[in-house]
Amino acid sequence: MGKSEAEHILELSGELLDDIELGRLPADKLLLKANRLARLAGSDEIKKWLGYELHGYVTNDPVSVRYMTITGRWTNYERQEGFWGPLAQQESSIDTYKARMETTKLTSLSGEWALRVNMDNATTNGNLSKAIIQLSGIKSRVLSKLHSFVTSVYYERQFADVAERTFEGYKKNVDALIAEKAGSLLTKLPSVVARLKEGDREAISQALTTCRRILEAFADAVYPPTDDTFELGGNALKLDASKHQNRVNVYIAQRTESSSRRNRLRQNLANLFDRVSTGVHSDVTADEAYSLFLNVYLFLGEVLTLPESTAEAQSESAQVTSASEK
Repeated sequence: MGKSEAEHILELSGELLDDIELGRLPADKLLLKANRLARLAGSDEIKKWLGYELHGYVTNDPVSVRYMTITGRWTNYERQEGFWGPLAQQESSIDTYKARMETTKLTSLSGEWALRVNMDNATTNGNLSKAIIQLSGIKSRVLSKLHSFVTSVYYERQFADVAERTFEGYKKNVDALIAEKAGSLLTKLPSVVARLKEGDREAISQALTTCRRILEAFADAVYPPTDDTFELGGNALKLDASKHQNRVNVYIAQRTESSSRRNRLRQNLANLFDRVSTGVHSDVTADEAYSLFLNVYLFLGEVLTLPESTAEAQSESAQVTSASEK
């Protein structure tokens, strides 16, 4: 089976990190390989920058000018003078300057011109050395920036891969629990995703309405309506058909001894019902709607993974008061 794009990006970025850190490839090959990574990762600015490193910089693009500064290419910013050529040209210049310096070292002179020639050579070598230092600095900054980009992609994709595998495992378990305890919800979940993909305000409103129906259907499935009441926190909670939140909270109370966890789940449920209510749909953006849907799903998953009974649940079950006892 072929690799997915995400797997390919993770593998390519890992290879590039080794290439940079172990010096396995010359700079021009690194740039070409990194350009492919930028294209796959959708990093448009980095892709443009790498294009300038491969083909030379230009004066009429803000990205070009900014990366001239980042890579230390300016010799005189006010006059817009600097090393505009690609990285390969800078590397070639470094090699040329080093060779020229070696040539002067091998020159053996004597006589009346020796002092003057040696002074000229010293001046020339000083200028060449200065140029080599600046060009080497450019190369160092380019490789440092390249390393930062590749590192960010690598760890981002590595985390995404772990998160995806973790969530897939969680989703598989939650879907099985939903199918077992509230099977009708599975048919509603895809419709929410489909609506959210449309992105317009009407679709978002319909998606949120479906989220509310999912929560209500969940309450009906795990704790069907009853005329009984339940004593919780000093309050007698009604459990009739209209009291969806009460019934879910009772279901939770009967399955966990942790008051802090109960309170957190109760507050989360109240917040979800509040945000998916019809009256506030106009305030919800597409991004928030998607987050709300994920929160609904995660909430269902956490509630369904609660143990079937606890020691405290047995005692609290006696707090249910039937209508005939009133």
